[in-house]
Amino acid sequence: MTEQELEKLKYPIGQFDCPNNISKQHIESWISILEHFPNRLENLVKGLSNQQLDTQYRPEGWTIRQVVHHVSDSHHHSYTRFKWALTEEKPIIKAYYEDRWAELMDSKSAPIDMSLNHLRAIHFKLVYLLKTLSEDNLNKCFIHPETNSTIFLSYNVGNYAWHSNHHYAHIESLMKRKGWL
Repeated sequence: MTEQELEKLKYPIGQFDCPNNISKQHIESWISILEHFPNRLENLVKGLSNQQLDTQYRPEGWTIRQVVHHVSDSHHHSYTRFKWALTEEKPIIKAYYEDRWAELMDSKSAPIDMSLNHLRAIHFKLVYLLKTLSEDNLNKCFIHPETNSTIFLSYNVGNYAWHSNHHYAHIESLMKRKGWL
């Protein structure tokens, strides 16, 4: 497999390309993606067998099961980061080792229903919150300790909409390659 082919498997929709000027329309579109993502993901994976769930989406990549659990964990963190930024002045968030979390037994073997249910609940809460945010709220930020970068909430809405589509595409592209769709 060439480096270019592997990169396409890693980033099937490309990396997040945030516009320089985030408009109200961008925010609304991203919130819509977040609102519908739990149902889209569940509909994509609901008929998969355990063997299919335990298939890696790329060489040396996570299994579908790990991806589903990862999205739940990641979006839980994101929700918390929104709340911190809204209630504190430029908080430094807690980073986590997502690769290590994906290797824990719950990520490798637990039924995906637990994470699909969690994702539905966390997205319901997140979308409800996001729809209430003012422009001033969206200009609040947090500091990511790994890069020491300032992350504005407006950017984070788009980043997590992209993250949703990114992992959906990992699973969908594997299912197409395997003839499961």
